[in-house]
Amino acid sequence: MILRPKLKKLTKLQQPSNEPSEERIEIVEVFAGLPDRRRKKGKRHQGNLCLALFTLAVVAGNRGFLAIGDWLKCYQQELIDLFKPERNRLPSYSTIRRFLLSLNYQDYAACLAKFFGIKPLPGETIAVDGKVLRGSYQLESDNPGSAPHPAIMLVSAYIVERGLILPPHEVEGKTNEIKALPELIKLLALKGVVFAFDAINTQKKLAS
Repeated sequence: MILRPKLKKLTKLQQPSNEPSEERIEIVEVFAGLPDRRRKKGKRHQGNLCLALFTLAVVAGNRGFLAIGDWLKCYQQELIDLFKPERNRLPSYSTIRRFLLSLNYQDYAACLAKFFGIKPLPGETIAVDGKVLRGSYQLESDNPGSAPHPAIMLVSAYIVERGLILPPHEVEGKTNEIKALPELIKLLALKGVVFAFDAINTQKKLAS
């Protein structure tokens, strides 16, 4: 089902004081620092615009690139009016997909956390668990531009009191969440914060 998000609210439109005639779209700017590993030849759309559209499409309830493509077509004119892309053309779902294939998901999650201002506070509980990223595996063997790879595993952290998800920590392919969890705890360690996790992570080294 295609849902329409409240675009004006999600994108946090603001006007800089020195440029009153232009709108600044924070959800585009927050991704501006991420590296674009695509080939320069034939590149028509900025990577931060691709990520902004991808984020809004997922928030709108679209799962899968075909659904995202339908969403882009359905709200094409509204999105063009909002983002004002070059030549009034939006990136296709396949362009967005190509950008995502080379994206560091930890960097993407950090940008989202910055955009929404998500930080743990003393006295809060952080629930931590390992999850496999649904649909992240790639089985294609006849496409040289998309090498096959196993599913991506992430260690996710959740602020229980506020129902907020913190940036996940990607688990290396040859290890597991038991070894990845201490690194995540070091990143989130804050006096007064309580960590909660399942029995598989009750290891002596982690307790120390």
